[in-house]
Amino acid sequence: MSSMQPIAPKESLTEQVTARIRAAIVAGEMVPEQHYSAIGIAEDLGVSRTPVREALQLLEKEGIVTVAKNRGVRVNQISLEDIVEVFQIRLMIEPPAAARGVLNASEADVSRLTDLHRRLLEVGQTGDGRATLEADKQFHLYLLALAGNAKLDGFISELRNLVLTHGQITIPQARTSQDLAGDRNELMQAIVDRDPLAAANAMRSHVMRTAQLLIRAVCARTPGLDAQRFLDRLDALLLSATAN
Repeated sequence: MSSMQPIAPKESLTEQVTARIRAAIVAGEMVPEQHYSAIGIAEDLGVSRTPVREALQLLEKEGIVTVAKNRGVRVNQISLEDIVEVFQIRLMIEPPAAARGVLNASEADVSRLTDLHRRLLEVGQTGDGRATLEADKQFHLYLLALAGNAKLDGFISELRNLVLTHGQITIPQARTSQDLAGDRNELMQAIVDRDPLAAANAMRSHVMRTAQLLIRAVCARTPGLDAQRFLDRLDALLLSATAN
């Protein structure tokens, strides 16, 4: 973690530390095979141990790390089975949430989403995978927050964070940052058109494409895993959803 830059204390120090640790995991600077000490993390970030402990507690609740007494912190290795189940849940809840968000969106909300989408496209052109994923997350969560359910907001955020580490491996191996950014165009058009059904369909297609790319990428680097078996489970869920 020596490449992590110290941060200046601000009001939400715990949130900053949480974001930095999550970014280190996404970047592969913290890996599942090793143990890390809270003291070492605090020294790398130039902060006290208190916000680090608080950040690790939050990340442990999300299932991203495990904090073991006298053994330090370990990054959890999420299984492909876990990934499939996360995307099954996302396919069930995010399309209707996107539709509700479009119905609830004010003119100011549409303007904000347009800005976030533009930012996503701009970052995508730089080829910075980590920044593109972060811009994608901001756009995605803003729209879903318009559904007006605070518990849903937190739940979806946790689901996305759970697979965020694996999401990094689809860039640039399976798709470019620009491809990821452009994948939001159909959804953005549905928002501008105030079309909830189109928004739901676009969200469903986006989540499915992301899941397929991620499953194939994980299987490609893990001998013995049959991607089709996991893809079939998502296809069955998608067929059920569209039939209803």
